[in-house]
Parts: sequence; structure tokens; C-alpha cells
Amino acid sequence: MNFTKLIEWPASYREGNFVVGVVGNSPLYTELTKMAKTKKVSNQSLEIRRFGNVDDIAKCHILFVSENKSEDLSSVVSKVKPNSTLIITAKQGLVEKGSGINFIVKNNRQKFELNKKNVEKYKLKVSSNLEALAFSVK
Repeated sequence: MNFTKLIEWPASYREGNFVVGVVGNSPLYTELTKMAKTKKVSNQSLEIRRFGNVDDIAKCHILFVSENKSEDLSSVVSKVKPNSTLIITAKQGLVEKGSGINFIVKNNRQKFELNKKNVEKYKLKVSSNLEALAFSVK
């Protein structure tokens, strides 16, 4: 959720709920649901949605593609194309295939890769602080 402080969404995305979607099965969904009860993003309430498959995906601010759905990433990218959605994944190599942020493990530590071009093509602005925190920037 710290990414929400380091990425700027267009003005039209700053009203209503801040929607985080999870495609597939991931323990992250349960954790995010707990967070949504107490956390906000700026002045927006947090709303967590689970999508069983790519066809179910609706407009959201952040979309986490679980590992068991990572083979569908190209379809996910096509589905969210008209929206300002940050795509986050957690499998090696996906930052080159459309993901904006990809979690990796290096030396037994959780890190993330950033593909700035993939983030910016959805009309999102990346803070230089986010770039500095990334393990690698493409």
C-alpha cells in the first residue's frame, strides 16, 4: 500500500473509493481486506475486489495479478488498457511483459522491480522516491 503514496493517479481517479483488485487466488486478498477496514488512500476509502479471471476485471487503481494467473498477464494488460491502473505482479520476468511493479526475492529479501514506462503508459506519475527504492528500474 506504500506505493499509493509514491504514484499519482489522474484527477478523475481521486474521487470515490480507491479500488485494489486481486486476480486469482492470493493470501494478499485477505490481508488487503483487513487493511481496508482501517486504512484510506488520501481521502478515499479502500475497496478490495477479487476477480476470478481476466474477463471479470473491472476498473481499479491497482491490480495485483497472483502467481497462479501470471500466464494471463498479456490479457490483463489488454483488459486494463483504457484505465489508469497500476499492474503489480510477483513472478520473475513479468516486469518486461507489462507489469509496472514486480515483487522478487533477492538474497532472501523481498524487493521490487519497476518498469516506469509500463506505469506511465496508464497516465500515472512515478515519484523519484519510488525509483530510488526499486531493486531495478526499466
